[in-house]
Amino acid sequence: MLRYDALQKTVLKTDPYPYLVLPDAFEEGQLQDVISDFPDIQHPGSIPIAEAGTGPGFDAMIKELESDQFRAAIEAKFGVDLTDCPTMFTVRGVMRQKDGRIHTDSKTKVITVLFYFNEEWANEGGYLRVLRNGTDIEDYVDEIPPSAGTMVAFRVTDNCWHGHKPLVGQRRSIQMNYLVSHAALGKHQFFHGLSAKLKKLFS
Repeated sequence: MLRYDALQKTVLKTDPYPYLVLPDAFEEGQLQDVISDFPDIQHPGSIPIAEAGTGPGFDAMIKELESDQFRAAIEAKFGVDLTDCPTMFTVRGVMRQKDGRIHTDSKTKVITVLFYFNEEWANEGGYLRVLRNGTDIEDYVDEIPPSAGTMVAFRVTDNCWHGHKPLVGQRRSIQMNYLVSHAALGKHQFFHGLSAKLKKLFS
């Protein structure tokens, strides 16, 4: 489903931390199946894949992202060994005003991979920004629209600052993480599951 040749040729940027952007990550004809099967999410927060209603096109994409081929492609691009790193998937569909605040990812994550599934994007907010610091959303080196089929991946470092200007409404994405251990996976799954239930309850 994915354009591995294009991923191989994509430049790995290193300022201010290692990351890449691939605007058209899917082979022709594959993206629409995933969009059609994207979970119908009506509440905010990061939702574990197991708790999201999915379809065959979406499930096929997740299976490919869990494959040795994709893992090897990410290893080669970032120069890391992910052999013993379990994967975790979460989905988002709805954003709140406070979402997108500047942050770095948890140190229990080695690589973060994002895919966006928004067919049209007219909102001024929601563009992912690769930032130089943790305080200024305007001090960015790259701004990436959350357009359908776009892939972003970055190495989790102490300075992997990122975020986006606020918006309220639909913004569909999948986040995949390679984690440092299975213990870290269990911890993330517990807290993501609990958070998702609470947000659904109070939304």
